[in-house]
Amino acid sequence: MFSVILPGRPCLTDIVAVDAQPNGQATKFAFNFPLTPYFSELVVFFLPGTVLPQDTAAAIYIQYPGSDFRFIGALANEKPSSIIKVSPPRRTEAQDEDQMLDAGSGNNSAVVVTLGISIEPVQVVAPQLAALENDNGSGAVSGNELVRLTPQQKGVTTKVLAQRIIGNAFNFLASFSGSSDPSGRGQDVVPLKAFQDWWTKFERKINNDPTFLEREDPSANG
Repeated sequence: MFSVILPGRPCLTDIVAVDAQPNGQATKFAFNFPLTPYFSELVVFFLPGTVLPQDTAAAIYIQYPGSDFRFIGALANEKPSSIIKVSPPRRTEAQDEDQMLDAGSGNNSAVVVTLGISIEPVQVVAPQLAALENDNGSGAVSGNELVRLTPQQKGVTTKVLAQRIIGNAFNFLASFSGSSDPSGRGQDVVPLKAFQDWWTKFERKINNDPTFLEREDPSANG
C-alpha cells in the first residue's frame, strides 16, 4: 500500500503489517531502516492503486532508538504523497565506527528507526495535524503534510469564504470598469469577457491550490 524514500537510499518496500487480521484487512503498518547515514527528510507515498476507505487518513509516526512514537504527518486519498522534514538524533563518529565493526563481525545490531503508518478516521488525524502545525510555529497546514481539512475544521466559516470570493472578484474586475456615459458621469460597467476571464483564472487557481481562500491572507488579485 505504501512506500518510503530516504534521499540517497534505495526505495523502501519491505512493509510489515503490524495488526494483520484473519481477513487480511490490516490497518497498521511499519517500515524499519537504519538510523545512519543521517537523513533530514523522507518521502511517504501511496503505491499505485491504493485507495483508503472513505473518511479515513493514513497517520504517519516515527520512532527513534530509545524514544516513543511521534506523529509527523499524514496522507489521504486527496494527498497521496508527502515530503516530511525530520530531526533524527545525531550519532558520533565513534558510534558509527562501532556499528561498522559490529557489522563486519556478523553482529546485526544496527540502530534502527521505525516508521509507523496507521489508517485512522479523519476526525482523529485532523487535530493531530493542527497540533503539529502549532508546534512548528505556524497557523496554517503546509502542503507537504496536508490531509485536506474542511473550512469548519480550520476555523474558516462559509461567510468568510464568500466574502473572500467576492473580494477576489472585485479586485480583479475593478481594473476593467468603465463608464456607460462618454462624459464619464454614468454608472461603472464591466465587460462580460472580464468576468469570464476572472472566472477562468479563479477556477484554475482553485484547481492548483484548493485551500488558498482558507488562508488568513489570500492573494488579492486572484
